[in-house]
Amino acid sequence: MKNNEDHFNVLRKIVQKPDSSQRELASELGFSLGKLNYCLKELKKKGFIKIENFKKSKKKLNYLYMLTPSGFTMKKNLTLNFMKIKMKEYDELKKEIIVSKN
Repeated sequence: MKNNEDHFNVLRKIVQKPDSSQRELASELGFSLGKLNYCLKELKKKGFIKIENFKKSKKKLNYLYMLTPSGFTMKKNLTLNFMKIKMKEYDELKKEIIVSKN
């Protein structure tokens, strides 16, 4: 479950900021660079993202991260699953509140 949540968060961030550096993405997600790199490699290996080098400089390489069609589908499915879990948690909390009031 945690791996799916991490992948979901990476996919969301890539959609929001496709030209972010790995350092920026890691910082915004609260990930180490190693963890982000691992997630990006897994998402690329599964065909959910494409990584393109769009600019070379002497100090670093810049990349553009793009979701593939299957990446958009995965993000949609992860979003739906996330919402189902949150709705279930909400319903359970609502029941607990009603019981505690009585």
